[in-house]
Amino acid sequence: MRLNPGDVLLLTKKASIQFTKPMTFRVIGVVTDWITYDGWVWVDGYQLDKKGDAVEKRRVFVQAAGLRVLKAAIGDGRVKRTQRW
Repeated sequence: MRLNPGDVLLLTKKASIQFTKPMTFRVIGVVTDWITYDGWVWVDGYQLDKKGDAVEKRRVFVQAAGLRVLKAAIGDGRVKRTQRW
């Protein structure tokens, strides 16, 4: 899975055990210069509230296979809704 700035993800236990309560997360970027376990990635972004507003900047360590994309970013930085909340 390729993540792009502006993608909005739903992070659950499938992404990492730390997300026992699902979290909505807007991607800023992916850390590519750190060595990780196969299938795991460091992602920078913002935790979002129920209105979609950023409430905290975070770096999370997640399994790429467990990520669920709620909104995919369009190439020019706009966001296209791919799934209803």
